[in-house]
Amino acid sequence: MTDHASTPTAPAPRRAAAARPQQPVDEKIDAFCHILPRTCADRLFALDDVPALANLRRRVMDIPALVDLDVRFRQMDEFPGYRQLINLAAPPAEDFGTPRSAAHYVRMANDALADLTARHPDRFAGFCAAVALTDVDAAVAELDRAVGELGAVGVQIYTHVRGHSLDEHRFAPFWARAAELDVLVQVHPCRNATWPDYPAEQRSRYEIWWTLGWEYDLSAFMARVVFGGILERHPSLKLLIHHGGSMIPHFSGRIGPGWDQLGSRTPPDQQADIEGPPLSKRPLDYFRMFYADTALFGAPHALRCALEFFGPERVLFASDSPYDPEKGPGYVRSSIADVNRMDLAPHERTAIFAGNLRRLTAGRLLD
Repeated sequence: MTDHASTPTAPAPRRAAAARPQQPVDEKIDAFCHILPRTCADRLFALDDVPALANLRRRVMDIPALVDLDVRFRQMDEFPGYRQLINLAAPPAEDFGTPRSAAHYVRMANDALADLTARHPDRFAGFCAAVALTDVDAAVAELDRAVGELGAVGVQIYTHVRGHSLDEHRFAPFWARAAELDVLVQVHPCRNATWPDYPAEQRSRYEIWWTLGWEYDLSAFMARVVFGGILERHPSLKLLIHHGGSMIPHFSGRIGPGWDQLGSRTPPDQQADIEGPPLSKRPLDYFRMFYADTALFGAPHALRCALEFFGPERVLFASDSPYDPEKGPGYVRSSIADVNRMDLAPHERTAIFAGNLRRLTAGRLLD
């Protein structure tokens, strides 16, 4: 009988070291970035007689990530936990063709955005629909279709419609429906070199129309929404203003006491310039009802100002990708760095990176 106690045995195999628990990857959802589905790109670049497209071609033809998903996904891989809420890249559909052709284009675009989101939920958390507001009834119908049938979580609009302010009465049905649907409304600036810097000139110089003009457009849009009574009538509207709320946080000291005196210094023959629906609050209080994004391109001081004005609960992480000098990842990287440089509580940082967007889209985002 073998004495097992005295029988030499092979050393027991070494147990594999227990895997270290993975640190959770912070979720980051880019709430304002752009894409150009292939079908839309083919349609746009086939139009040779549309002036709005001449500028577009020059600006986007050398940005592969707008159209090429392989390039886009490789860039996104740099950022763990990062997904995008996509929208249609400029120009506004209203700027080319007839209202009918614009309506056809946005319908095609929304189908494509919905398809991209459905096929790549690990990359795209959702999409914001395109509409063409040259035909308001058609825009409302397309918004209903995009939200109800395609699953859009919001809609992207521009600061004006072919030079017309969105507080004109004809746009009222759009605002009413956006409020009823409780969707996120992304607001993108829009002007070009034909908008001169000074009245005596014919064109803008040095691309002032873009660098500074777009920020004026956003700020003027906000003011017309306020004084046109849109937020008074629809206080639940979720208006996301690109580029950190633009000029408003930086000039809140001028906006507050300045517009508290609206009309007190206006000559009698100019009273029509200040007439509008009655407001129940200070103008400054309405400006705080907007939401802002972090697309400020490596300017932490500007983001700090936006956070102080709107509060962390009204600021959403966004990059404006892929329009940076690296053609994709640069603004994502700088926007993340800017948020991480802020003196925020952990729950505030989490809210900015994804929580605020999830709250505003009320469960519509893909998991």
